[in-house]
Amino acid sequence: MRAYHITSHDTPPTIANLPAPDPGPGEIRVRIRACGLNFADLLMQKGTYQDTPPLPFIGGMEIAGEVDALGPDTDGPAPGTRVAVFAGHGGLAEYGCFDARRAVPLPDDMSFEEAAAFMVAYGTSHVALDYRARLQPGETLLVLGAAGGVGLTAVEIGKLMGANVIACARGADKLAVAKQAGADHLLDATTADIRAEVKALGGADVVYDPVGGEQWKAAFRACNPEARLLPIGFASGDVPQVPANHLLVKNLTVMGLYWGGYLAFKPSIITESLETLLGWYAQGRLKPHVSHTLPLEQTAEAMELLRSRKSTGKVVVTMG
Repeated sequence: MRAYHITSHDTPPTIANLPAPDPGPGEIRVRIRACGLNFADLLMQKGTYQDTPPLPFIGGMEIAGEVDALGPDTDGPAPGTRVAVFAGHGGLAEYGCFDARRAVPLPDDMSFEEAAAFMVAYGTSHVALDYRARLQPGETLLVLGAAGGVGLTAVEIGKLMGANVIACARGADKLAVAKQAGADHLLDATTADIRAEVKALGGADVVYDPVGGEQWKAAFRACNPEARLLPIGFASGDVPQVPANHLLVKNLTVMGLYWGGYLAFKPSIITESLETLLGWYAQGRLKPHVSHTLPLEQTAEAMELLRSRKSTGKVVVTMG
């Protein structure tokens, strides 16, 4: 099988021909049709992600495809079932073996490309806004990086939950995508005084931040008393430090959120969230946005779209 093979953190991955794996006990083998890319994939290639596997490994965190075979003592899902799986890694290949408990059957009308773009981005935003921040109707939600993979879903879910959504992104084209997802107010991160403009709009009750750096600092200072801040990632490369005295004075709460971490200690949170999200999709209330779809041979170009921030929503790699 062809696979995006990472053998070193210092040299570029290659498209290699590797043996197709055999599923072990409790595993399914999936004929992978599409793999959604995430910023974490870039970190994993450099060895700086919190869940980077030992070298060598195959990249790709989330996949969609058809169950091809079952391992010993594995009840299902049955071969031929269309599924999505949060794999952690191993998704940028024609076949992969994964824990059967992680497989989610797909709605009949959901394409593999949409399914591969769904779990991490929508799951992260829903667990963050609903389970962690307890976002309430009428509250003001500030979304940084609002046209990116997770940011765009936060705009969409926040609006669906009844929030007043302020979307902050770079440039008119990205802001137009956020507007289409339901944003009520738009801030251009390249020119806006984020602190002043958010405060002029009444301040933020919840901040969703996959960016970090200076944008975090500005958003932090635009918070209302009792606001909740969600650090989702640090696409800027700058991990901000939190002044604890400011938390005290304004009664603020900073809530960490690593979506994949719940698989280890509280998997029901992810299971219940995905049931809700797929229900919303089936009702036509969620519309996954995939800006670029590229074949496996062009995975390096697909990764560069993320690195250079030239994509909106999700980038998906297809296996053919």
